[in-house]
Amino acid sequence: MSTRDAITNKLREAFSPESLDVVDESHLHEGHAGHRPGGETHFRVYIVSPAFKGKSRIERHRMINSTLAAELGGSVHALAIQAKAPGEPG
Repeated sequence: MSTRDAITNKLREAFSPESLDVVDESHLHEGHAGHRPGGETHFRVYIVSPAFKGKSRIERHRMINSTLAAELGGSVHALAIQAKAPGEPG
């Protein structure tokens, strides 16, 4: 299973999102720290979930980082997160 698929599956299980997009942006970081041939090192997550209602941006990021602790401690060098509750702009 690819790292992207593992991230997607874990976020779906943890947050039952209304929408979720996990983008591998590793190709944008060639020659930078943490990049490896074959990619799967730099990701961007767009997620909308009721689980984030009433939570601050930092709380949302902590929730996601906790869910993805194994990936962040292993092969993932960077994770950009845009986490919203349903109905929030952006």
